[in-house]
Amino acid sequence: MNYLLFSGSLRTASLNKKLIHVGSSILKEKNFNAEVIDLKTLSIPVYDGDIEAEGIPEGVKKLSELVNKADGIIISGPEYNGSISGSLKNTIDWVSRIRPIPWEKKTILLMGASPGYFGAIRALGVSKAPFETLGAYVFPQTFALPKASEAFTESGDLSDVGTKKKLTDLIMSFDSFSRKFKKD
Repeated sequence: MNYLLFSGSLRTASLNKKLIHVGSSILKEKNFNAEVIDLKTLSIPVYDGDIEAEGIPEGVKKLSELVNKADGIIISGPEYNGSISGSLKNTIDWVSRIRPIPWEKKTILLMGASPGYFGAIRALGVSKAPFETLGAYVFPQTFALPKASEAFTESGDLSDVGTKKKLTDLIMSFDSFSRKFKKD
């Protein structure tokens, strides 16, 4: 199984980027292929039909290719004002302009990390809607990491063993879910 992972945050020191790297490490420990992409390196512009009329940006094309190759996608997004981050929503919208739509029939696991007590839980609920509208299979369980600014070791792993086990179990359940939908 091949997994694509990315954060919906562009910030270099993002807690969600840290969580994505933990997820990638878990997958690799279980002998899965895990590719992490940083949206910031793709330089995806704000969606604009005038830009689209001139051609799909290269960063969008690259991400679309990675989505197409993936058997499952894991996304960790921050919560901005109780909702999805602008960078994640913009990414979803741009990739939806490719035909056939790369999100369609892809399995997606949503995670979120925040320094607050809710772990981006409100954003997780809102983030499901655009993916489901585009025909993706969003895994019904999510992973919210509250007080994330205190949750990581200096080496970038989760400091709480129970939290790491919970995330590992969730990723393994997501793998079983993804296998049901894998295209041959």
